[in-house]
Amino acid sequence: MKLNVHKVELLISAVKKTQYPATMVPEIALVGRSNVGKSSLLNKLLGRKSLARVSATPGKTATINFYNVDGQLNIVDLPGYGYAAKSKGEISKWGDMIAEYLNNRPQLCQVILLVDSRHKPTADDYLMMEWIRGYNEYAVVIATKCDKLNVSQVAPNMQLIIETLDLQDGDILIPFSTKQNQCVEDVWEYIDGCVLSGDEETDEGETDV
Repeated sequence: MKLNVHKVELLISAVKKTQYPATMVPEIALVGRSNVGKSSLLNKLLGRKSLARVSATPGKTATINFYNVDGQLNIVDLPGYGYAAKSKGEISKWGDMIAEYLNNRPQLCQVILLVDSRHKPTADDYLMMEWIRGYNEYAVVIATKCDKLNVSQVAPNMQLIIETLDLQDGDILIPFSTKQNQCVEDVWEYIDGCVLSGDEETDEGETDV
C-alpha cells in the first residue's frame, strides 16, 4: 500500500461546486443507494471508527464529502440515491448535486458503484451503471455487506450482480466485508493501481468479469 492511511482528513462537506476543495489530486467517487454501506466501507478503508458518520436512517447524508488521504488522493462520498421517503424536491436537489459533481469535476478519475450484496441491484443501480459506462473505460463495483451472507450465498449473489448490471470483460467486481481485512487490501490494491501507478491489473481477491 503506497498511501499512508493514518494521514486522513475530511476536507469539506459540500453542497455546490463553489465549495469543492481546490486540491488537484486524483479523486475516486463512491456512489450507491441510500444505506448501501458507503460510510461503513470508508471507515474500514481509512482505519477509523467514525470518520464517516454511519446512520441507521437511509438518506441521511445530504452533502458531498471529500476525504483527503496522505495529500495524494481524495475519496469522495456522494449522497445516496433512491430513498423514496424523501420528498420529490429533495430527491431532485440531491440528483442535481450528484450530477453537477460527476459531470464537471476534472479531478475525477473513477466512479465506484456500491451495491448491497444481499439483494439484486435495482433499476437505479442499473441507471447509474449506464452513466458510469459513458464516462469511464471500465466499471468498478463493490458488493457491500458480504459478511451478512452465508458462504454458499456469495458466489450466486455475485453472479446475480454481474448479470443484472451486465458487467463485461475488463469490469471489476470486489466483494467487501467490514470483518475481513483481505477485502480492505483488495480495494486498496485497486486504488493504488488505478490512481497512483496506472496499473489496472487486479489481484486474486478481485473478480475480473
